[in-house]
Amino acid sequence: MAHIVVDDSEALERAIKRFKRMVEKEGVIREYKKREYYEKPSTILNRKNKALRRKLMKRTRKGRPEY
Repeated sequence: MAHIVVDDSEALERAIKRFKRMVEKEGVIREYKKREYYEKPSTILNRKNKALRRKLMKRTRKGRPEY
């Protein structure tokens, strides 16, 4: 959980910016959006397999010289 300590001399905008950065780094928003709606286990598996295939295709394209 994101937690920051704000000094009295620190500007509020700066503290908010620091908090937003920390939340983004921890992936809180991404996790919330992912869990917002129920996703069937088969759909999760399909999405992961699709991402893996995309990653492998990208790797193989980088290895080949283009003509």
